[in-house]
Amino acid sequence: MIAVPAVDLSGGRCVQWVGGLPETEQVSLPDPAAVAARWWRKGFSTLHVVDLDAALGRGDNRALVRELIAGTEAVTQFGGGVRDREGIEQALAAGADRVIVGTRAVEDSPWLARAAAAFPDQVVVAADMRDGMVLRRGWTRSSETAIGDFLAALDDLPLAGVLCTDVAREGRVQGSDLRRAGTVIRTSPHPVWMSGGISSVEELRRLGGMGAAGAVLGMALYDGTLPVEAVARDFGG
Repeated sequence: MIAVPAVDLSGGRCVQWVGGLPETEQVSLPDPAAVAARWWRKGFSTLHVVDLDAALGRGDNRALVRELIAGTEAVTQFGGGVRDREGIEQALAAGADRVIVGTRAVEDSPWLARAAAAFPDQVVVAADMRDGMVLRRGWTRSSETAIGDFLAALDDLPLAGVLCTDVAREGRVQGSDLRRAGTVIRTSPHPVWMSGGISSVEELRRLGGMGAAGAVLGMALYDGTLPVEAVARDFGG
């Protein structure tokens, strides 16, 4: 299992929000490309880049995304507002190795099947969830679909993986729901990436023992709760 730093973009900055809410911003750094380069130098082989503005339909940070991806040799997975084939193509052209799709994947399963077939092993499905239910529209609305049912419908698709984020725990640095994480990991045959609340090395070890492919880390890395050097050494990839 590998640990992956999140580089979330809003208004040209690298930010960290609590529970996916802009008004809860706890981290604001003016040079996201420098932040990404720092994580790479620390020993993290993979980066998780999300354009929060695009996800929420309030603009985008496309030029910054291209600069950020070009600035390191890290494997990069990118998401945020990718809802059509053109969006996937643009992200790959910008240098992303994997492209994360969320809302469209939840709302339009035939489209997801076509996208996965067109870009095999390059599409990651984001299953943002709260209380076990899948969210959509920039994690602002419930789809009324249980996470287990949603993941089961993805079994036969040639995906690069599934990213499950517990939005209720995101940014709170209070620990993740390991029991639910274990259920999610066992449910899907795809590589599963977990995110939301992870705040200790022990949690990373337990997620790895459960079979997680990776863990996306945000606030706990930025505020120093997690020991950056130790995490990079043991889980950087």
